[in-house]
Amino acid sequence: MTDYEAATAFLGEWGCFQQQVFFLLCLSIIPNGFTGMSIVFVADTPPHRCLIPAHVNLSAAWRNSSIPLEEESSSGALVPSKCSRYRLTDMLSFSDRGLLPGGDVNLSNVPRESCLDGWEYDHSVYISTIISEWDLVCDDRWKSPLTSSLFFCGVLTGSFISGQFSDRYIPESPRWLLSQGRVEEAEAVVRDAAKRNKIEPPPVIFGPLQIELQCEKRKAHNICDLLRSRNIRWISVTLWLVWNTLTIAYFALSLNTANLHGNAYFNCFLSAVVEVPAYILSWVMFRWCSRRLSLFSTLFMGGLFLLLIQLIPANLISLAITLEMMGKFAVTTAFAIVYAYTAELYPTVVRNTAVGTCSMASRIGSIIAPYFVYLRSYSVSLPYILMGSITALSGLLSLLLPESYGMPLPDTISHMQHFPGCCQKTPYNLTQTEEKENSAERKVSSSLNKEQN
Repeated sequence: MTDYEAATAFLGEWGCFQQQVFFLLCLSIIPNGFTGMSIVFVADTPPHRCLIPAHVNLSAAWRNSSIPLEEESSSGALVPSKCSRYRLTDMLSFSDRGLLPGGDVNLSNVPRESCLDGWEYDHSVYISTIISEWDLVCDDRWKSPLTSSLFFCGVLTGSFISGQFSDRYIPESPRWLLSQGRVEEAEAVVRDAAKRNKIEPPPVIFGPLQIELQCEKRKAHNICDLLRSRNIRWISVTLWLVWNTLTIAYFALSLNTANLHGNAYFNCFLSAVVEVPAYILSWVMFRWCSRRLSLFSTLFMGGLFLLLIQLIPANLISLAITLEMMGKFAVTTAFAIVYAYTAELYPTVVRNTAVGTCSMASRIGSIIAPYFVYLRSYSVSLPYILMGSITALSGLLSLLLPESYGMPLPDTISHMQHFPGCCQKTPYNLTQTEEKENSAERKVSSSLNKEQN
């Protein structure tokens, strides 16, 4: 916005007002964590096996051998089957005749059947989960979609709570209000900020010519503007792909904590703790480093850490968990960077719409993230290979985005940085709307110069 920074420079950079808004925004994110990540525990699948009813008159030997052993896909070890048992009528017959399993009877020849009487669950970690309460086991056709739906509903619930909190206690952006021609509201917010910072505001904050310029620029913008011109279209599509990759990696790694070796609660705590230094690093990088290189380096390193996990021997569990936490650390840093980077790339007139659209598009990634976790049932390495590959490739893709470090925030679509190698900004590729905006800016700028002279 023309001279907006100059008009509001008297507020300072880190007064009481800015600190209050910052910490309230931080608090508004807390419900997302509670509602989104609770699915790690609420929907965990405890160890289970087919139930043998207590009233069935089986000998102790046959009751202990009622579940066949199967080879586990991840480790290759023989473990009790989760979804089948030896046919109950045959076991009763062998038990009544006094035959012993494995000695008198070759168990490989005994027919099997599904868990007709339900399942029994291990309650050593969880008293109950939705999986054990509803017997949501042994049918992956609906288990993955259900977990995805519950997780998505949790994210939406957290977002709604955060939105209500923010709308009540955090003021509207005066920059955006001014871009919409709501000058009195914008001045009221700025004057309130000056009061909280204990600074006396000038009699006139936004001059008449600045207001006139905003009225000239003001135009109804919508989501279609994110695809209207070639330059903004390429930026939008690239960011949507990057955001989706980040949500897949971030949420899949978060949901996978229950599958890691060791205590599920400690692993979840460790997964959350690594985010604290990640956010600190993102702040440091965003303050002093190139936006494009920061996003590329964190995405690429995150993908590399995840790809290295498959090379770790099975007995080095601690090293594998360390690499996964380092991958979570890098992905979290990239996630924090991409939010602010996206806001810097888009102009004021569509900034909220653009960031919201990127977040909405990334929900595709959060919906399919649980499917990546369930791929471990085929191979433990498969989720890491896929997540690592797409994350590293997404890092390379981010290099196509324009640099915004040290650049003023764009106000209109014509002010945006161009997409490198594709959309060089020339007078010939501006849309008619952009040409009108530029013409209005030149006219009002000329008036400002004359007034100053």
